[in-house]
Amino acid sequence: VQLQASGGGWVQPGGSLRLICDPSGPTSDYNSIGWFRQVPGKEREAVACIRTDYPRTYYAGSVKGRFTISRDNTKNTVYLQMSSLKPEDTAMYYCAASEVRFITSTWYNSDYYTQWGQGTLLTVSS
Repeated sequence: VQLQASGGGWVQPGGSLRLICDPSGPTSDYNSIGWFRQVPGKEREAVACIRTDYPRTYYAGSVKGRFTISRDNTKNTVYLQMSSLKPEDTAMYYCAASEVRFITSTWYNSDYYTQWGQGTLLTVSS
């Protein structure tokens, strides 16, 4: 499967934006889709994850209550709705697919994700 991330842009603090992860190709081998973000010079950070086979979602503490991950099962598209955005949310956001059916905090580990999109940039500033 190939993943296409889009929807990034510039938004003022407190604003909202929705990122889109569009997979193409066979998706049946993948059971989880995650969003990660990275700022130059810093480690990649897990943001959220959704199981594709079971109604379960996971969030990093820094975004819980502000971000919502969801999936359109008819199109296999995964969304990351972001609200109450802060300047520290500024980063390149990537979506990634994993064969793992995450049930614990292992979803944080990017090593479990084998397919990655190209990234979409979010800038939060006034």
